[in-house]
Amino acid sequence: MTLTKRVIPCLDVRDGRVVKGLHFESIRDAGDPVGLAKRYSDEGADELVFLDITASDERRQTIRDLVRSVASVIDIPFTVGGGVKSVEDARNILLSGADKVGINTGAIKNPGVLTELMELFGRQCVVVAIDAKRNFDVSSGKNVFSEDGKKFWFEVFIYGGKQATGIDAIDWAKEACRLGAGEILLTSIDRDGTKDGYDLLLTGNIVESVSVPVIASGGCGSPDHMAEVFAESDADAALAASIFHYETHGVRGVKSHLQKKGIPVRL
Repeated sequence: MTLTKRVIPCLDVRDGRVVKGLHFESIRDAGDPVGLAKRYSDEGADELVFLDITASDERRQTIRDLVRSVASVIDIPFTVGGGVKSVEDARNILLSGADKVGINTGAIKNPGVLTELMELFGRQCVVVAIDAKRNFDVSSGKNVFSEDGKKFWFEVFIYGGKQATGIDAIDWAKEACRLGAGEILLTSIDRDGTKDGYDLLLTGNIVESVSVPVIASGGCGSPDHMAEVFAESDADAALAASIFHYETHGVRGVKSHLQKKGIPVRL
């Protein structure tokens, strides 16, 4: 049986409001998280992702009351991330109504927490978020080339894209899965907010390197971009924000378009 591809709206939340930026910067308001969450659930979104984008940078926990409010108006799987550093942080998020926990900075700082989370809550609950950027460096030894022949590698960033780690995204994805990740949420910082399409090379490399589902994120500006990332990289899901928040496209319309393109989706 052919597995359907998932279409996932994302709520990037700061100070209780959904926001959207460009390359993780130039943030602007996009609406009320509870209202948007209900709309996407009603429109047929397969899942919803809620990211408290400043929690790690501000060294605090995710806004649990807001998570509860969002969970109360949806009936689809719900992933929440932001500021997760420990089993206790993850438990609080799950008790607030989330089905899965997203972890990025906390896992880089303490990789062993992934195994703890897997053993306590199950692998299916552990979503490792990887924010990656193409890092041009001819001396890096990474064997990936751009169209103009420059050598680059994909570097992991933490604290909401503010801090480089020197860690290769492909290597980290493999290690995260070995430790307990049940899913990878992969965001291209280079493409974030550009509406120029997903980073197909980054996504394809990660998909080929791991055995768990990969959610492509960063750069979606049209339904064709989703069709492209599904066809070219074989990602399991595509995440988008701008095209849904500003009502450029609705979830139903996007899924209908994908179906017409031959992409298996749940309508």
